[in-house]
Amino acid sequence: MANPNIVNLTALYGKTEMINLTTTSATQVVSNASASGTVLKINSIYVANVDGSNSADITISMYSAAALGGTAYPIVSTVSIPADSSLVVVERNSGIYITEDRSIGATASAANDLMIICSYEEIS
Repeated sequence: MANPNIVNLTALYGKTEMINLTTTSATQVVSNASASGTVLKINSIYVANVDGSNSADITISMYSAAALGGTAYPIVSTVSIPADSSLVVVERNSGIYITEDRSIGATASAANDLMIICSYEEIS
């Protein structure tokens, strides 16, 4: 697993993922494959509770392997988001780098109540 040098960039792509957490199992937000030759810089992660009357809990974790493999290391753990509210988990001034063979996943306490928007840069 290499960690690409981001000083001499060849490409920088802005990307956004939009995820509806339709299950209470871990759902992939972003994944950086082994030997991808890229680094992902997470600029923001927002979680919105779209349920009009019930709160829901969110856990967002970084995984020690791509595609939610390996060990989960929580960024936030079982944080309650009130009905019709949102949570800023990561913002630009506290970004997270995802090196090769790592991933970020989200687990909701209730299916179809939480939605995620994740903005990041793919650097190579």
